[in-house]
Amino acid sequence: MIVFPKTKDALKKILDAAKEASLPCFVMGNGSNLLVRDSGLSGVVIKMTAYETEPQVSGTTIRCGAGTPLSRLCTAAYEHSLTGLEFAYGIPGTVGGAVYMNAGAYGGEMKDVLTAVSHLTPDGEEETFDASRLALGYRKSFYSANPGYIITSAEFTLQKGDPEAIRTRMDELLARRKEKQPLEFPSAGSTFKRPEGHFAGALIEQCGLKGYTIGGAQVSEKHAGFLINRYDGSAQDILDLIAYVTDTVQKQTGITLEPEVKIIP
Repeated sequence: MIVFPKTKDALKKILDAAKEASLPCFVMGNGSNLLVRDSGLSGVVIKMTAYETEPQVSGTTIRCGAGTPLSRLCTAAYEHSLTGLEFAYGIPGTVGGAVYMNAGAYGGEMKDVLTAVSHLTPDGEEETFDASRLALGYRKSFYSANPGYIITSAEFTLQKGDPEAIRTRMDELLARRKEKQPLEFPSAGSTFKRPEGHFAGALIEQCGLKGYTIGGAQVSEKHAGFLINRYDGSAQDILDLIAYVTDTVQKQTGITLEPEVKIIP
C-alpha cells in the first residue's frame, strides 16, 4: 500500500493506523536515490511528495515542507535574490530527501545552508532540531542514522545576492548536469560515494568498466559513476553490477567503493 499524506494530521493518522494493524512503514521522498529490490516492499509506503508547501521567505530565511521539490526551493531563493542554493538546482529530489542524505553537488551541501528541521519522532511527537543537532556529514545525517524519525519541514538561511548572477549559476550547473550525466536513462543518480582523495567515476573508468553491462544494467558510457537501467533491467541486474564494479575497482586499485544509492530493503 502506498499513501501520499498532505498534512501533519494525515501523516499522524497513517502512522497510528499502521501501528494498530502492525504494518511496517517505509518513508520516502521522490525516490531518486533509492534502489528497491525486485521483491518490492511490504506494509505501508509513505511517499512524502504531496507534503509540499509554498516556500515561505522571511529576510534571508526560507522554510518549506519536506515534500517540496528542490527545484522549487531553489527557484524561490532566486526570486528573492538569495544565494547559497544554486548547487542544488537540478537535483531531482525533495527537501526532506536532501536533508536526510545531506545532498550535495558542485562544491555545496545542504549542511552549508540548513539551519533547522522539524520532524515527527517514532512516538509521533513533534520536534524541531537546529542544524547543530543533525550530525550532518558526507551523505549522512541524524535521520539516516535514526530512520524512525520523519522529516516534515526544513529551514534554510541564505545570503543576499545578485539575481542575475544567481540565475546564471543555476543555468550553468543545470547545463553541466545535462552534458555530463546520463539523464536520458533511468538511474538512481550517482551510484557510489566519493572515496577520500578520489572520484568514483574516474576510478571505474580507469578500470575499463565504462559500458560494462550485466543484464539490463550498464555502467554509463557518458559518466562511469552512474549505473543505468539501459535495457529494461531488474533491480538485481543493478545490484549485480554494483557488486562487480566494487570488486573490480578494489582488486585493481585497492580502493573500496561504497554505494551512495540506498538499497531497500
